[in-house]
Amino acid sequence: MTHPHLHWTFDAAQLIPVGLWVVIYLRRFIHAREEAGGRGAGPLQLAAFAGSVLVMLAALVSPIDGLGEDYLFSMHMAQHILLGDIAPLLVLLSLSRVIMRPLTRRLMSVERALGPLAHPATGIAVWLTLIYVWHIPAMYDAALNHGAVHALEHTCFFAGGIAVWWPLIQPVPMRRRLTGLGIFAYLLVAKFCIGGLGIFLTWSHGVAYPYYEHVPRIWGLSPIEDQNLGGAIMMVEQSIVLVIAFAILFVRMLLQSEEDELRRERFEDAAPVA
Repeated sequence: MTHPHLHWTFDAAQLIPVGLWVVIYLRRFIHAREEAGGRGAGPLQLAAFAGSVLVMLAALVSPIDGLGEDYLFSMHMAQHILLGDIAPLLVLLSLSRVIMRPLTRRLMSVERALGPLAHPATGIAVWLTLIYVWHIPAMYDAALNHGAVHALEHTCFFAGGIAVWWPLIQPVPMRRRLTGLGIFAYLLVAKFCIGGLGIFLTWSHGVAYPYYEHVPRIWGLSPIEDQNLGGAIMMVEQSIVLVIAFAILFVRMLLQSEEDELRRERFEDAAPVA
């Protein structure tokens, strides 16, 4: 059994995009606070931004990157989860209408230009397409063998994550919005479809990605055990995110319902006086 060489990856091609995100966001955050007095640019947005940067660095700079490329499919899967699900979620949570004000009209123009494709279901379709296409063995191995293809894979995962989370978070409210139980249905479909891939990898009996049959074995994991572990990581992460998101959405719906009821009572009380 080989002892892994753990190292941090300080690759300019990976650090520059993260650095640009930091600079652009902080400049816009400061301006937004000056413009709106802190409304829409407060501690919650800043915490989400800091979380997004930490997740990106964990995926691209920490030993997770080297472990995924040199030894373990499961670590590569963990990297993809960070880049394709957690980081996009935190990026969108760090934004608001005030922070994105310079782009609001452009985004609305894009929505109008997309027409029927601006429907929330498109976000799921884009995400699932990118995830499943890049998990085709030939595509997956090509990414591991070619740096440029690997960078494109990571970019696609991140873009897919933005596409699937946007209809739920919408930092800039769009015309096509999810409401009521549609929010829960959207999330269920998205997570269950990806969870299916995780289930397949968790219970598979043959190695799907030949690349990992020819790398040094570490931590006593055989290629198939490593693949099963990677599938389990995907499945568990999707389940945890689903439960947390459901809880938050349910609480938000209750608070909104209570607020609507209080508003209705105020109108009723004011009607006799009028």
